[in-house]
Amino acid sequence: MSNIKFENVTVHAKANIYFDGKVVSHSIVLEDGSKKTLGTIYPGSYHFNTEQAEKMEIITGKCEICLGQLRRIKFTVRTKPLRVEANSGFTIEVREGTCEYICSFID
Repeated sequence: MSNIKFENVTVHAKANIYFDGKVVSHSIVLEDGSKKTLGTIYPGSYHFNTEQAEKMEIITGKCEICLGQLRRIKFTVRTKPLRVEANSGFTIEVREGTCEYICSFID
């Protein structure tokens, strides 16, 4: 797991709210200009399209992520981060509890 504490960041206070509040995140910009979102996902299945490549990392809870039609990956805190290619998409499913994540945007 990477760093879950970030210092010297700019935080965008307005939340990014998706799927009627079932997925909520906040954007941060690090000192070096890199961008991340920190979020919580409530039970359900949600599809996201990507414009930019992303690295998804689970920091609490568990979920299942589907890339394309066939590749399903079960994620927990101990799972290595997942890279999602630019101009693609993924479906994330949380069956119980909540799942918290860090999404790092890759140039």
